[in-house]
Parts: sequence; C-alpha cells; structure tokens
Amino acid sequence: MFIYGVSTRKIKEVLTPLYGREMISASSVSRISKELNKEVEKFHCKSISDDYKYIFLDGIYLKAKSPIRSKRRCILVAYGIKVDGKRELIDYRLSGGGGESESSWESFLNLLYNRGLEGKNIELVIMDGNKGLYNAVEMIWPRAKRQRCWAHKLRNVANRVPKRMQEECLKGARGIYDADSRYKAIEAYKGWARKWKDIAPEAVRCLEEDLEDLLWFYDCPKEIRVKVRTTNIIERVFREVRRRTRPISCFTNMQSVERIIFAVFNRQNNIWKDKPLKIE
Repeated sequence: MFIYGVSTRKIKEVLTPLYGREMISASSVSRISKELNKEVEKFHCKSISDDYKYIFLDGIYLKAKSPIRSKRRCILVAYGIKVDGKRELIDYRLSGGGGESESSWESFLNLLYNRGLEGKNIELVIMDGNKGLYNAVEMIWPRAKRQRCWAHKLRNVANRVPKRMQEECLKGARGIYDADSRYKAIEAYKGWARKWKDIAPEAVRCLEEDLEDLLWFYDCPKEIRVKVRTTNIIERVFREVRRRTRPISCFTNMQSVERIIFAVFNRQNNIWKDKPLKIE
C-alpha cells in the first residue's frame, strides 16, 4: 500500500476497520519500508550489460529535508532500450548540490560505464538541451549520436514567438519531424524557416542551431522513430513518480527518496519485462 501511494497514516486508517482493531502504526509502516534499503543497494551495484541501443537521460526534482531546511533535490535517471527491444530503467542517482551540472552527469555516467555500460552498442542518446549533459555524454560515450528532444526544443521555440501565433508556428515545425525522411525533413524546415524568419527570427535561430542533433532519429528504423525523437518515454515514468510522491510534501531524508524512486522504477521494470519493443 505504501509503495502504491498510500501514506503511512492512511494505511493505519484502512486496516483498522478491516481487522476491527489497530493492526499497524504509521511508525511500523515506516520501519517496514526501510527493508527496501537492501534492495536499493543491490539495484545500484548490479552489473549492467553493454547491449543497450538507445539511452534516454533526464532529471527529476523532489523536495527533501536538509539539516536546516527543505530543498529541491535532483535525481538523474538513465533509461535504455536493448538491441532485442527490451527496455528498462537502468539506474538513478541523487545528485549533490550540482543538480544537472556537467560534473554531476559525468559522475553518474562514469558509474554506469564502470558497471559495464561502456556504450559499444549505443546508437543514440536522447536528451534535452542541457549543455552539461551534452558534454558529459561526449566524454563518456564519444561515439554515440546525441538526439535533442523535440518536445523540449519546441517549448523553447514557442517562447520566442508571439503568443497569438504560437499554435500556427508549432504546427509547421512539427511537420519537420513528421516527414518521411531526413531529406524531406530538411525541406520542411526550409519552408518553415522562410515563413517565420521575418516574423519570429529568434524562433528560427533556436531551431536552426540544433537542427542536426534534432534529426539523428532518422537513422533509426521507422518503427522506433516516434519513441526516440523525444524524452517523453522517460517523462511518463516521471509522471508516475510525481503521482506517487504527491501525498508527501517533503521527504524526511535522502534514503526515503531512494526507496520511493526504487519502488516505482522496479515496478515499471517488472511491467516491461515481457513487453519488448519492435526496433528493427
């Protein structure tokens, strides 16, 4: 019940009517949940096979108490799709004070590398526009192509267009990634840029500067393109994390954050275990 989002206090409220007496206290639920610490440690230390074809990297922020006050903590997350289509959340790491800095990402990716994920089969790493992350991937997996997330980029484009024109502008921009081939995508970009270069020049420059990294997904089989052109696949997992953590306004310590993240990720990995994606 705790893992599925019921608070420790409400667990007691639910069980008492069922059994006619107080079966468990909130403190007992907390004590029992700490047994997950062993599983968390195993998850962080297990060997990683080097057969991932696509890697998605992103971060999520949650509040946790510090010795003085509560503060937002960043959790760095790696999700992968293997050469056989199997997918899983590979690992996560609570970043220190650096948040999503280059050093934080490089440290996390280096840990994955040392546990076996050397990147020999990685064809594409999908990420947002974080420059530190971009540089960290270049350092740890220099041969991997870096796909910029279209969803993040279009949000940036929208911020550079007058509000009344945003819908029309973004509709045209979406035609770029909906094209059948890289060549047609470039032609679609040229047409879109001609229309908007005088109306919203900053929006055009925003898309143009990362166009090459936005189009790497065209090197992938058609069946997988829609999944690797954005980080949406990992964002959906983050929505589940937020749903689970919503009853908790602020975590009491970092270990409690670790337990909840592990519980959500482990459950999701079990769901995906027998549901590989078609990637060829």
